[in-house]
Amino acid sequence: MKIVITECDHDAFDIERAVTDAAGAELVLAQSQGAAEVITNAAGAQGILVQYARITAEVMDALPDLKAIGRYGVGVDSVDIAAATERGIAVCNVPDYGTEAVSDHAIGMALAAARGIPRLDRGVRAGSFDLVAVRPLYQTRERVFGVIGLGLIGTATARKAAGLGYEVIGYDIAADPEAETFHGVRSVSLEELLERSQVVSLHTPLTEQTRGMLGAEQFARMRPDAILVNTSRGGVADTEALVEALRSGQILGAAIDVHDIEPLPADHPLTTFDSVVLTPHLAWYTEESYAELKRRTVENVVEVCAGRAPRNIVNPEVLGAPGRNEACAAATAGTGA
Repeated sequence: MKIVITECDHDAFDIERAVTDAAGAELVLAQSQGAAEVITNAAGAQGILVQYARITAEVMDALPDLKAIGRYGVGVDSVDIAAATERGIAVCNVPDYGTEAVSDHAIGMALAAARGIPRLDRGVRAGSFDLVAVRPLYQTRERVFGVIGLGLIGTATARKAAGLGYEVIGYDIAADPEAETFHGVRSVSLEELLERSQVVSLHTPLTEQTRGMLGAEQFARMRPDAILVNTSRGGVADTEALVEALRSGQILGAAIDVHDIEPLPADHPLTTFDSVVLTPHLAWYTEESYAELKRRTVENVVEVCAGRAPRNIVNPEVLGAPGRNEACAAATAGTGA
């Protein structure tokens, strides 16, 4: 069994290697730049682990031995799921590894932006003890915290926000419009959430339905004292519309961990606002979540290539597909996988 890490910015791969060694599999680490290098570096692989690489139908067709794609993370928008399913290739993710880490980060960013902490820190370092730049500041109690996307991370964020004294409301595409709650959170329409919330925190996957779900029209509905927090995916909020909303004073500020372009260019318009807090797509990270992500990502791929059902799979229908997965199981026979 050959498993290739197509590209990854982690600093060590001992965890993955321990899993593949135990399975009798070969692990190859590459740092591919673009589809052509992914194809070259993953030649002959039954499984690949990807972080940012886009795995298209063309890439899959160029890798005829491929049986499983494991993504380091929750979102799988970089993988053509339909194409993988058509080809009998399992797509695996780790949907629940970062629940506590991401919700912690969302709350931390919300508080940092609401209290003007980064701006105050910069002022102190420059010799200023003036709080005029961040006035007015408000306590969390009786402020409204709106959560868009009430999955595992969204509901964890809602729970933590409530613990700080916020009134919490939520919106989820899957919620029954007539239901008063969804996953334990008071459920409202998207319009009501935007109109009432001083904090709007995004926790949705990036799909065709959610891409650009916050645009100029939605920002126009938001309060002038509102802060947008995004720890989900950059494409969920229209960046140009966000910049314009900040520039015009339509909203007060933003706290953004995920970006349309990563890494974020140093001259990006978002970097010009003192009311914006930026972090480099690391909401997922704690020592605990980091180790869990690495172990479970490779375990999912090993399980598929050994002919077994993995813990997490996005397209489970492929497990019964003939051909490619049966060949994968045959290829791993006698390896101890």
